[in-house]
Amino acid sequence: MSEMSKNTLKLQLLQLKCHFTWALKEKNCEIDEIEERLYDQLELSYSKNKHMVHNLLGYIKHLNGDYPEAISHLEKAEEMICEAYLDKTNSKYLVTYANYAWVYFMMGEDEKSKIYLEKVKSIYKEYKFSFQDNIELSDLYGEQGWSLLKFSAKAYEESKECFKKALETEPDDPEWNTGYATVVYRMEVIDRSLYPNTSEESLPLLKRAIELNPKNSVVKALLGLKLQELKQNKEARKCIEEALEQTPNLPYLLRYAAKFYRKEGMIDEALRVLKTAVNLLPNSGFLHHQIGLCYRQKMIQLKTAKGRRHYDVSNNEEINRLIKNAIFHFEIALEHKKTFVFAFNDLANMYKEAKEYDKAEETFQKAFSIKYLTAEEKQQLHFSYAQFQEYGRRSEADAIKHYKEGLNIPENTFLKQKCENALKKLANKMVERNATGAYGFSLLGFIYKVNQKKMDAIECYEKALKLDPYNEEYLSELCDLKLNVG
Repeated sequence: MSEMSKNTLKLQLLQLKCHFTWALKEKNCEIDEIEERLYDQLELSYSKNKHMVHNLLGYIKHLNGDYPEAISHLEKAEEMICEAYLDKTNSKYLVTYANYAWVYFMMGEDEKSKIYLEKVKSIYKEYKFSFQDNIELSDLYGEQGWSLLKFSAKAYEESKECFKKALETEPDDPEWNTGYATVVYRMEVIDRSLYPNTSEESLPLLKRAIELNPKNSVVKALLGLKLQELKQNKEARKCIEEALEQTPNLPYLLRYAAKFYRKEGMIDEALRVLKTAVNLLPNSGFLHHQIGLCYRQKMIQLKTAKGRRHYDVSNNEEINRLIKNAIFHFEIALEHKKTFVFAFNDLANMYKEAKEYDKAEETFQKAFSIKYLTAEEKQQLHFSYAQFQEYGRRSEADAIKHYKEGLNIPENTFLKQKCENALKKLANKMVERNATGAYGFSLLGFIYKVNQKKMDAIECYEKALKLDPYNEEYLSELCDLKLNVG
């Protein structure tokens, strides 16, 4: 094939709708972790659409440079479509054939690539589409939405829009309704951790998905968790129990059931469920992290009991045992999920509980060195590290530095509020402790400045400058504030 015709082939491939044109690579760098989850899903899931798992695995194998294995997964995807959708049109094959065309092109087998390109074109013709049309088929949008959902939380918004488009033409499709309900629920979970007053859009969507596919125990568990959030505990527990009866050995269900029990304060029940799940998926960093959280919660309960009249001193040994168990499982979680920021945070805090301060310091530094951190992750790390410095290392200066770092991150989350409250407490303590100390007033000025309360900030910096008239930092802050107000 000439260079010109090869360029023409690539231009046509770029018009295909498949994993190679959905820009998946830039959305997440944890390819190995995604691959492991997909293999677990193949082994332990009851989904009818396992061909989508093979398609995504084929794309991942190409990212790793393993083209023969990529082709092998595409062959399995093709076989599964043939077996599962005897009564369906050929639209189910579109993504698989497009992926074939791309893999063969990258292998330098251009003739085979053209064969699969022609197969895609022939399916387009069935729907009276030309190759250049913006093809709106639910199977294309649905599989794109599913792949984005599996690949990265950063792609949830795009995944949601894909499922919405898929449902426009197939409103009763169980898979697309399940995908749509799931991604909306996950977005609400993320939003709720940042903003308390999150909408409840997922509730009717989850109910609709179960109505279309009553056998989907995982969605039933998500509905249980949503009802639990809404304080409808009786209905929530019924959903969880029904789901467990349907698929008692499905890890993806068990982890949600454990989350439900943990939030209900039924820690031993949550541990029982998680240990069943981790026996099925021993390399799941997520499950080990959840087990660690259960041990942490039991530790907190016992430590809280210290302030009660009938506290048993022998509980100190039990507290130490729970700390060791939590550390053990957080460490395993990080062996399998090497950039699991919240596991790093929880492990460092647990080292702090064990008074292993050097290990806590090392763990925090590893977390800070992770290349891609979200605003929430940064705020969590800065707050936890500041707490470690304040209460573990007894270093107010380092604590203040990191409370300020967390407060400087613009996203207005509950973690930012925690940084502000802690910093304000320290500032007020400094002012009360030493009325002539300018630093406390400067910290209060900083807090007001971040919150855009400029007149209050000016007042605080003026007090600080009056007490420390030669401080260039206070003078600079005051000048900037007055210029902005002016």
